[in-house]
Parts: sequence; C-alpha cells; structure tokens
Amino acid sequence: MRARLALQYAGIVVQIHEVQLRAKPPELLRLSPKGTVPVLLLPSGEVLEQSADIMFWALAQADPQAWRRPDLDAQALPWLALNDGPFKQLLDRYKYPDRHPQATQPQWRSEAEALMLVPLDALLQRSTYLLGATPSWLDLALLPFVRQFAAVDAAWFEAAPHAALRGWLHRWLASDLFAAIMAKPPFAAQSPASNC
Repeated sequence: MRARLALQYAGIVVQIHEVQLRAKPPELLRLSPKGTVPVLLLPSGEVLEQSADIMFWALAQADPQAWRRPDLDAQALPWLALNDGPFKQLLDRYKYPDRHPQATQPQWRSEAEALMLVPLDALLQRSTYLLGATPSWLDLALLPFVRQFAAVDAAWFEAAPHAALRGWLHRWLASDLFAAIMAKPPFAAQSPASNC
C-alpha cells in the first residue's frame, strides 16, 4: 500500500497485477524468487522488492510537494526501522494471536500500543503530520501499518486514548490520494511505464 501511495503521489503510471500469495504466479517468482509483494519491475530491467525502496524510488522521480527532504530523513529513518521491525512483528502477533500463543491478543496489542501508538500520538499532538505541519514520506510509510492495527479491533481503536493518531489516520483514509490507490482502474486505461 505504501508503494502504491508513493507511486500515485509521484504520478507514476504502473501496471498493477494483483496476486494471491497462496498461488504465486510464475512471473512473480521469475522477478523475485522470494515471492513476496510488492515487486516493481523498472523500465531499465531493475527489480525493486521492498516497499520502502519502491517508495524512495518513486519520490526520486517526482516529489511535487517535497515529501522527502534530506533534513528530515535523520528524524524519519529511525521511525521507519521501528515500524518495519519491532512494530510489524507485534502487529502480526496481534492480528494472528493463535499463531503466537506465548501471549494473549490484548497483551500483544498493549505491547504494540506502548511501542508505537503512544509515541505517534504524542508526535501528532504537536503537529498535523508526523514530521510537522506538512505531509512527508514517513506518513505514507506508516499509514498502512496503523490502518492494519486499527482494523484488528476497530471498536477498541476508536475508543482508545489516541485521538491525535486516530484523527491523522481518518484524514489520510478520507484523502483523494488514498481513494485513488483503492480504486480498481481498468487495465485498458493504463499505459504501463513499469510493472508492479
């Protein structure tokens, strides 16, 4: 999702192939033997296999509102590492507690909340976006994971004491950018520059 958000924001037209990971198509495995998504095949033949790499590539092509500024990367990159490492692990355990019986679902939620939601809410109490008054790539990078967390138990999330984070999430989910990536455009309307 963050790869699609960045590509859409940068105005890069791609041909999107939805895949079921239970029945991985041979084309996916040919491009990326690890068999996970997203995968972006560039016109040069280079293959990008990580969503953050795709996001940074897209922003290097076009960044109309300066969402990636070098002066903010030092602040943003530790958040990305925290999200993609420890928080993602806790999120998976919260989403699939039966696969991780060493703790209960509320315990996994509590750990994830303390690690990520509480600090993010504190940031957003001081500014509209994660790194200040305007959006940045970090908002795009973390949005899908906060969205997943909120969806596990929507009633709990809506009642939780994280009003600033909740408002941030709802604004992004109501944005034109998010609506654009959730739309299913007909393939005939796309003129692919690359494959995803």
